[in-house]
Amino acid sequence: MDYSSYPHNDVLCIDMRSFYASVEAVKLGLDPMKAMVAVVGDPNRSGSIVLAASPELKRKHGISNVSRFFELPDDPNIHIVRAHMADYLQVSIEITKLIHQYVPMDAIHQYSVDEVWVTVNGLGRLFGDCWEVARKMKQEIFDNFGITCSIGIGDNKFLAKVVMDLHGKKVGIAECRYKDVAEKLWPFPVEDIWGIGGRMKRNLNRMGIVTLGQLANFDLEHLKKRFGIMGEQLYWHAWGIDLSPVYGDFSKTEQKGFGHGISLLRDYTKEDVAICILDLCEEVCRRARTAGKVGKTIHLGIAYSKETGGGFSRSRSVSLPTNITMDVYRICMQLFQEFYDGESNIRHVYVTLDNLFNKGETQLNLFEDRSKKTDIGYVMDAIRDKYGATAILRATSYTDAGVTLDRSKKIGGHNAQ
Repeated sequence: MDYSSYPHNDVLCIDMRSFYASVEAVKLGLDPMKAMVAVVGDPNRSGSIVLAASPELKRKHGISNVSRFFELPDDPNIHIVRAHMADYLQVSIEITKLIHQYVPMDAIHQYSVDEVWVTVNGLGRLFGDCWEVARKMKQEIFDNFGITCSIGIGDNKFLAKVVMDLHGKKVGIAECRYKDVAEKLWPFPVEDIWGIGGRMKRNLNRMGIVTLGQLANFDLEHLKKRFGIMGEQLYWHAWGIDLSPVYGDFSKTEQKGFGHGISLLRDYTKEDVAICILDLCEEVCRRARTAGKVGKTIHLGIAYSKETGGGFSRSRSVSLPTNITMDVYRICMQLFQEFYDGESNIRHVYVTLDNLFNKGETQLNLFEDRSKKTDIGYVMDAIRDKYGATAILRATSYTDAGVTLDRSKKIGGHNAQ
């Protein structure tokens, strides 16, 4: 492969080791790398997920981020703490501010709350080469927050991310340039590579592709025929080539739709679920109104309890785009009444509004005065913006079946405080 025509950047991929557990360990005055800390979504529920396990807990007891609370061993040295999502977001913001002292914001691409790409081109005269910059950032993050991070260095985001996953987590800082791909990446199984999940692994294995090196040397046309554009991307990634931008405003993305869903803490009956659907419609439409969008297609997803299994996912389009809560709710209830089996208990509900238009682009309906219905929504939004998310709610939200009050105390589905 001739790499001369491809971009050669200095990109760092920085990953905070066991981030949630590390933050909690520091709060407890413990060493995040030596203490055994389990961050649990809700310690009052035995089936609650372990959101994060410290490296020592993983090493000693094999606990992972998909384990359940009841699977934790009876070890008095394990510190079990409830998740505090607001704290993790705040620490993440402060770490980004620290990185911003080295580079402009358009060189920072926040991938997740605990992982970030940083383009450090041209910093040699200020801070040294990319290795020196990586060491300084790593040390400053530890000195300021007590958190250990792993760093990958590459010519592009893919190389930086993969070498961090495969090598950086073992040695602290690792580098992979184009010339190193065959040595540092090709021997690894395809499932170890970022972007290849279990289903793709099985498909590749059936074709005799087990390692990344075998993927790189497979026929490109065959991969394209089998997997389409994804096959082509896999091929170029196997050669370490990634043309995604390393500078820009990475916070701006085109909104395709607005969705809101919830996994319920108990079985809901058909009477209960109507209240839950209304709460979800309210949130979906609030977000659409805030963005100045209206949508024509309304989607309702329902999953039944484990005892019965199954569920349905259906959508319906309306003639006039809307962001009015009761319009969306009416369609959702039509879908529910048509496709619900009439007996099964419900454990998951999802509502989306898509096929979006800008609010000012829609045609008015001469036979219906929609202004009053629309104004009610915007007035309620303004009150919530000023006085808090729960300052004004529909009466049904205060019933046992309502979900808004409980969700208002959470971030990402877990307790904020």
